[in-house]
Amino acid sequence: MKNLDHTANGVYAIAATPFTPDGAVDTASVDRMTDFYLSCGVSGLTILGMMGEAPKLDAAEAMAISNQVVRRANVPVVVGVSAPGFAAMRALARGVMELGAAGVMIAPPSSLRTDDQIVDYYAQAVTAIGTDIPFVIQDYPLVLTVVMTPRVIRRIVMDNPSCVMLKHEDWPGLEKISTLRAFQGDGSLRPLSILTGNGGLFLDFELERGADGAMTGYAFPDMLVDVVKLAQEGQRDAAHDLFDAHLPLIRYEQQQGIGLAVRKYILKKRGIIAHDTQRAPGASLSVTSRAEIDYLLRRLAGHDPRAGQ
Repeated sequence: MKNLDHTANGVYAIAATPFTPDGAVDTASVDRMTDFYLSCGVSGLTILGMMGEAPKLDAAEAMAISNQVVRRANVPVVVGVSAPGFAAMRALARGVMELGAAGVMIAPPSSLRTDDQIVDYYAQAVTAIGTDIPFVIQDYPLVLTVVMTPRVIRRIVMDNPSCVMLKHEDWPGLEKISTLRAFQGDGSLRPLSILTGNGGLFLDFELERGADGAMTGYAFPDMLVDVVKLAQEGQRDAAHDLFDAHLPLIRYEQQQGIGLAVRKYILKKRGIIAHDTQRAPGASLSVTSRAEIDYLLRRLAGHDPRAGQ
């Protein structure tokens, strides 16, 4: 599989990490989940992100999961390698690239506050992992508390040729996408893939602002693939109609604190993973919450039959 580059587009599904009820990695579900994503027509996969519970995995588990997914997938696989120290980041990044990963994703630590600190951090990260490894900037200030302005992102991209993609999860963030594309238009920013996150919550208009697709883990990646395709074909109303049908469930899944529990519950109901277990510490859903999700799925099935399968 070729390395990630700035032409990446479509949907890169953020994969959960399946666990058995006793907290062990559920390898059978890893295979079934990988096959499911591929059947949805995704352009790529992203593993070991925040929704993949990466901080709860030890180094051996992270490598084993990466190896399992990379060997099974026929699309580019991006691996989250964010770590408290650069030694661990380098070991994982070099290791997964040797396995055949297409690139890595790096999130900034929450201690960064100034523009120069952010830019310097990414320069040091690139030095640590090597300039030959393509990387994705994860811009998620709502959780990471690190605010990256368009000018800071431009500095990182222009200073580091190995930066090929922005995972854009700012909120509100539509103007940021427009600003970055304007930088490209005036020649001050080289070509850059922009895939968006936030569970797909703003995907409809993000695509119209210039995003190349989505890198997110909403439990219906097949819908995300369809919306991106419709938008690329210029079928604006059809794209919005399909997206709008899923919006109540997308919104429910985006609740801070229980979002992963919601996502895993739906993935289990769809038969994609065997258990909705999170490795401790993790949130759990109440009986009432599960009933609300079931209600949303029943309503959604009236517009999209995939929700009733």
